[in-house]
Parts: sequence; structure tokens; C-alpha cells
Amino acid sequence: MEIKPFSKRIYLASPTMHGEELKYMKEAFDTNWMSTIGENINAVEKLASEYSGKKYAVGLSSCTSALHLCVKLAGERLYGRPAVSHGALEGKRVFCSDMTFAATLNPVSYEGGIPIFIDTEEDSWNMSPEALEKAFSLYPDVKLVVFAELYGFPGRVDEIKDICKRHGALLIEDAAEAHGATYKGSPCGSFGDLSVVSYNGNKIITGSTGGALLSNDKADADKARKWSTQAREPAPWYQHEEIGYNYRMSNVVAGVIRGQYPHLKEHIEQKKAVYERYKAGFKDLPVEMNPILEGACPNYWLSGFTIDERYMCKQDRGDLTVTYEKETGKTCPTEILETLEKLNAEGRPIWKPMHMQPTYRNHGFVSLGEKDVGADIFNRGVCLPSDNKMTEIEQNVIIEAVKNCFR
Repeated sequence: MEIKPFSKRIYLASPTMHGEELKYMKEAFDTNWMSTIGENINAVEKLASEYSGKKYAVGLSSCTSALHLCVKLAGERLYGRPAVSHGALEGKRVFCSDMTFAATLNPVSYEGGIPIFIDTEEDSWNMSPEALEKAFSLYPDVKLVVFAELYGFPGRVDEIKDICKRHGALLIEDAAEAHGATYKGSPCGSFGDLSVVSYNGNKIITGSTGGALLSNDKADADKARKWSTQAREPAPWYQHEEIGYNYRMSNVVAGVIRGQYPHLKEHIEQKKAVYERYKAGFKDLPVEMNPILEGACPNYWLSGFTIDERYMCKQDRGDLTVTYEKETGKTCPTEILETLEKLNAEGRPIWKPMHMQPTYRNHGFVSLGEKDVGADIFNRGVCLPSDNKMTEIEQNVIIEAVKNCFR
């Protein structure tokens, strides 16, 4: 097959619009509900709670803002209401997923907490329950765990939840990438004491931005809603007894999300087809696709793989630069990503573990043994173009280009 660059960009994951979105956006315009209240927001909150198995949802401006309010709620529940000048977790350690996007744990730092990173397991690319159990033996005072589900593929969140219960800790479940996925019959987002989902522009359904906080506790939802609107008290004037935030979702953005929800299952099926084509196309290569646990039904948001270490050429990554030495029959993530870019296709490295980030290098990191699993997956892993609008012909070109990297 002759491989030529695509005339149009093949994205990692881009929004897929259907038409209903415009209807609900126009409804917001026609009724003049253009601010942070309106029927679209009400509908999105109802849908988010239904799809996530939680009683209450609060629509917010981003998933990061939802995570921040989860952390703040958890901190106040555990340690009481802080002084105005201090965060709800001031000086408290919090166990966090290590191989994730920084937004998962930055809110811990917003509230004065100290993230302690828990290594990844090879079987799911998510937090290792065994490493978490070890962490509680090292830091028995910890009372909060933040667990992220990577790329839409569930981890052993039921075991994580059980460990938290035994140690009297609360669980925040970051299901930003896993909306619509299930584990052992339960939706991702349903396991945490507090949970979040994302509607960012590249997620499985999108509003261009936005997120939702999820809880079974009405008091949590009411408090989050209050904080998200600058914590205004019910007084005749602007009365503030707490620090608040401008975190509420726009009714216009909610219109886009509302129009996306009927297509969530459709998007998951399309993403699954992308994953399965990659898996079949790479069956003769020394690679392993995203692992799927028994009982897990992913949403297949991003397809990726790791290269067998025996077929890795030498790759040297610094903080901002990377080099590699080409070897016959071997490749590395850098070569594959450069090859995709020459094709006008977007790939991405696996999330660089948080304990390797300059911001958090001095924080605790708990692993099971000598092997740093997250660092190893980062070193050998690639996220492939996973757009649900990519044609089979286009994907076959990408598959062939990746195969050429091993030649």
C-alpha cells in the first residue's frame, strides 16, 4: 500500500455533532435563557445522574471545577469547615492515581492537600489496588482517595472502593474519560462517594466544555450548587459567608450536551469498532492494546497500545525533548507519533505519570516493587487516532504506517 498524507486532519478524538444540539441551543436563544440557569441545564443534570447511577448531578463549567468541588466537599466532610484563608485539605495527604491527566489531582493542591501517587497496574492501566493497600500501611492517616479511569477503560474500582471503606476513607471517582462505560454491570461514576464526568471537546459526548459533579447525597449537590454560584447566601443583598466560585454550566453549552446524550451509545459503538480494527490490524505485531478487565465494558474513548520491550529501539526522553535511535525490526512511541504526524494524523503519548512531573516529583509515590509500572507504560505506550468519524480506509492507512515502523 502506498502511504500518502491525508488531505484532511485525522484527529485523536473530535466532536461529532448530530443536529439536536442546535435545536436546544436555539431554544436557549429563543427563550433568552442564555446564562447559567435554564431547562437545558436541568435536562443535562437529569441525564448525567441517570447514566451514572447517581441520584444527583450538578452541571458545571468544566470537569476540573467538578473535581475541585468534590475535593472541597470531601475535605469539609472529613476535617470540618476550614478558615477562610485555608483549603479544606490543608496539610492532609491524599492518595491519587498516578498515570492520569494533571486535572485529576490539581484540585487536591488547590485545597492545600498533598497528593501521594499510587502506581498503576498492567492489567487495566489504572490504579493498582495492591499498591493502594500498601499505601494505607505506609500512611494510615489518609482519608481520601482520588481514582481516575483511564481512556474509558475501567479499572478495579470495586476493589478500590472496598479498600477505602476498610480504611475509613472517602473515594472520589474521576470518570471524565469513562462516561457510558460500565464495570461489573454498574456505570463508571457510580462507585465514588463523589464522582465526576466530563463534556470536554474531545470526550465521548461533548458540549465543547462542561462537566458534572455526581452524588447520592442531596446536601452535597446543594452545597456544590451554592459554591458554584459564588456561595451567595439567601439574603436580600449579596451576602457571602464562604468562598465561592464562578463554576456553573451555561444553558447554551448544556443545549449542546443535551443534544449529544441520545448518541452516547452510538458513539461508544463507533469507538469500539475503531478499537477492534486496530486490534485485528496489529495482531501480528509485538504490541498489546488497552487491556480490558473481565466484567468491564469500556466506552473505548481512546485506543492505544504498548510495544513489547524486546522490540523497543533506544528512546531517550527528557522533560521537554526526546530522541531515539532507529533499529531494524524495532520502534518506539516517538517514531510512531512522528510517523502519524507526517500522515497528518494525530496521536499522543500515554499520560506521563504524575510522580515524574516536575510539579510533583517531591511527592510520595507508592509502588509494589522495583518496577515502576506507570513509567514503563508511558515509555512504551502510544494513543492512536481514535476519532469516530475516521473511515475504515483511513484507519487501514494508519495501521499500515504503524506496521512500517517495525520494519
